[in-house]
Amino acid sequence: MSEPATLEIISDHISEDEVIFPPGDILSDEPPLESDLHREQIDLLIRILKLWWRERQDFYASGNLTIYYSPNQKKSEYFRGPDFFVVLGTQKKDRKSWVVWQEDGKYPNLIVEILSSSTTAVDKGLKKQVYQDTFRTPDYFWFDPVTMELQGFHLVDGKYQEIQVTTDGRLWSQQLELYLGVYEGKLRFFTTENKLILSSEELAELERLRAEQAEERAERAEQEIARLREALRIQGIDLENI
Repeated sequence: MSEPATLEIISDHISEDEVIFPPGDILSDEPPLESDLHREQIDLLIRILKLWWRERQDFYASGNLTIYYSPNQKKSEYFRGPDFFVVLGTQKKDRKSWVVWQEDGKYPNLIVEILSSSTTAVDKGLKKQVYQDTFRTPDYFWFDPVTMELQGFHLVDGKYQEIQVTTDGRLWSQQLELYLGVYEGKLRFFTTENKLILSSEELAELERLRAEQAEERAERAEQEIARLREALRIQGIDLENI
């Protein structure tokens, strides 16, 4: 979500550009998120994808984290902070930022921007152009958590082509091999069978309901057995002696 920063003089005649940063030690430089709605949406996407791909070790998913991509390998030159992004074919580990020249030149395979009144024009204009021409990110989506607007693009011959919406109102991500769609006001992931991918909280609630249903079925079975025993007893049949 950030714009290129200005240079900061950190000592006499030494600019930040000239400081050598150890690999992986460049901090993210993103401003606070604009609202709880944005923060919760970004966090939800990250948590669900990590849970869904919990057995995989070949991806990195994050959000509101700076991507440094200066051709001169300078921290202060070119950078962007997508709201949510996924890099495939990389090591799954925690990072302070995504530094392209320290990550084998890899850019995100998928980016999602969460629109707001102050970022919509940039997300649909300048950022879309950067993600197409510089990042060459195959899948780019934007989502408005207020209006529920969802649009997606896939890179074809170097240009973004709009992804067609399914009859269920969902968009296919070739990179994730998942659908993106709106469910209860949130942007969510869906399987190839169009089934909602659940969060850890939803999975826990599902297990609780299943346990309750199993307990209820067991209670009903016990009650039915007791009713049959009583009916047989009235007829003079003692099951214990059979």
